[in-house]
Amino acid sequence: MSSDKIISPSASSMSKLTISDTSKLGFGYNPSIGPSSNAINSESLNILVNKKTISLTSVSHNSIYDRNVNNKKVAEINLSSLSFLFCEIVNWSHKNSKGIQDLETRLNGLGYQVGQRFLELVKLREGLKYSKREIRIIEVLQFIHGSFWRSIFGKTANELEKSQDLNDEYMITDNVPLLSRFISIPKDYGNLNCSAYIAGIIEGALDSSGFHATVTAHSVPTNEYPLRTVFLIKFDQQLLLREELRFN
Repeated sequence: MSSDKIISPSASSMSKLTISDTSKLGFGYNPSIGPSSNAINSESLNILVNKKTISLTSVSHNSIYDRNVNNKKVAEINLSSLSFLFCEIVNWSHKNSKGIQDLETRLNGLGYQVGQRFLELVKLREGLKYSKREIRIIEVLQFIHGSFWRSIFGKTANELEKSQDLNDEYMITDNVPLLSRFISIPKDYGNLNCSAYIAGIIEGALDSSGFHATVTAHSVPTNEYPLRTVFLIKFDQQLLLREELRFN
């Protein structure tokens, strides 16, 4: 153990410090307001020096952390803010990517994390009512196509289909993907589809449900729906074997 003496900071030196997360409504960080910089005053200095017990809980009742997670009221999201945020996500991914494939992979990875977390929220809300866990591929796909999609985008996906050629492939179709409305793809980027982010959300939700799959986004435009996107879901062969042994 070091023999150096431990020197405690003096009150005069501490008075020169600043607290970057002091709430305007109380001592400590307030998530509803965000970081703010206030000089240490005599009252807060007394708390720090005497190691008094302080409450870091937000005193604001309007904080998002004070809301009931079981509240299924439709959230109102400003589309302008959403478009700006997603464009920045694409821009950041583009700056750090080495090509179109790498860009889609990065978007997929970011969406994957959202899918994992959102599944937990949706299951908490739906589970309290139905107390059901999907154990078959078709059941979990119907959940993704229905309740899960509606919770994120405010509507169900347009189609859910099974491949006629391969037993391990399914397709979810969205005629007007919400995020694609804000992105304009340059001609030199070929078949880039920024809905890879949504594909990542689907993949994250499926993996967290115990249905490991690879999900990719493909543009399949029509005259009526130029942004129409098909999300191709390819399941692990072990899942097909599991279902065959369990239900046959």
